[in-house]
Amino acid sequence: ADLVSRALSYRKWRYPMRRQLTKWLLEPPLVLAILALTCFGMAMIYSAGVVHIPNDVTQDAWIRQGIWFVLAVTAFGVVVRVPVRWIEWVALPSYTLSVLLLVSTLVIGTGVGTAAGVKSWIQIGSFSFQPSEIAKIATILFLARFLSQRKEPLNSVQDLLLPALLVGLPLTLVILQPDLGTAMAFGGILLAMLFWAGTPVILLLLIVSPVFGLILSYDTVIWSGYIVALAGFLYLFRYRLLLFESIGVVLANLAAGTVAQPLWNRLATYQQNRILVFLDPEVDPRGAGYQLIQSKVAVGSGGVMGQGFTLGPQKRYDFLPEQHTDFIFSVVGEELGFIGTALGILAFCFILGRLVHMATRTADPFAGLVVLGIFGAWIAHIFVNIGMTVGVVPITGIPLPFVSYGGTFLLMCWISLAIAVRVAHEG
Repeated sequence: ADLVSRALSYRKWRYPMRRQLTKWLLEPPLVLAILALTCFGMAMIYSAGVVHIPNDVTQDAWIRQGIWFVLAVTAFGVVVRVPVRWIEWVALPSYTLSVLLLVSTLVIGTGVGTAAGVKSWIQIGSFSFQPSEIAKIATILFLARFLSQRKEPLNSVQDLLLPALLVGLPLTLVILQPDLGTAMAFGGILLAMLFWAGTPVILLLLIVSPVFGLILSYDTVIWSGYIVALAGFLYLFRYRLLLFESIGVVLANLAAGTVAQPLWNRLATYQQNRILVFLDPEVDPRGAGYQLIQSKVAVGSGGVMGQGFTLGPQKRYDFLPEQHTDFIFSVVGEELGFIGTALGILAFCFILGRLVHMATRTADPFAGLVVLGIFGAWIAHIFVNIGMTVGVVPITGIPLPFVSYGGTFLLMCWISLAIAVRVAHEG
């Protein structure tokens, strides 16, 4: 009888508490998982600052991140109460404003910290912010509004031109800063939202095929074989493309291969070296290959259990560059080992899976597209950041969501979360 009484009393407070959490957070599993991940990120930023020769940049980074964390959670609490129709209405004004801010960065933009050579920030007194982070959310909202108003599916190259232009404008402005890492996130946004809007996968592959043409142009024989195979596929299968669309796809691939060499020659030496060291880090072990080599050493030295929290030697001796920002995952690998990195990746998989689940259960096309757009941005950040620390993708400056140091990035990630749970709950 005593056990039954305890069980009933447990149910009395458990279910009201669950309802209260759902009322305030809307998606408690997702929000609590991201809250835990953010706290974990702050702990790793603190660890990144524990070095033998302290410096002001990394030592106090976790305190500054904590301040931004408070602002981010406050912003989440405000945005999560905004009606979906207000969010949809603000799509066009926010997109216009973000484009104007991106144009401004090309004129008055400045670099900050480890990205001093990139015009990605706008400085106002002692406060600085990154317009590209605002542009990502604004682009998602505007593209979702545009695609949700279409009556017919996207089944041709012509149908994809305008959505590509809407994303291509801010993407181009970000590349001109130059910030290739953030530009990749815009690519993830476009592909994820077009897929959710019903665009066939083969058509998406044809649209991005010029990227493959550009990459494969390093070898004339391979590139020629690729062009012949592409033309043969378009002719034999005639995949729902008009003749001029098929010719356009082939010409775009030919143009990509043709401009590859001039583009390579226009790259700065350090940019060329970053691509070369991706293939072989030993080409420039003390220069462009240094980051990748040290990152691999750090991750590999962690083993199964890791060196211990704050005890990573690569980090403590400051061998690992940008260890609190771009290479924070290397610190995780060194200090927490395979178990720590695996749990971190599983946490990201859970978060991304919840986003897909939220998108599938909503009946509002606008809501589903917004959630998938946020999914596309985050998965691009996660894949590129973790991939570059182990040499899977070329090194480029791109933070790890909720883990890397970065005030504007953390704030906009939490605002993105608020928008995602709001539109999914109301949709």
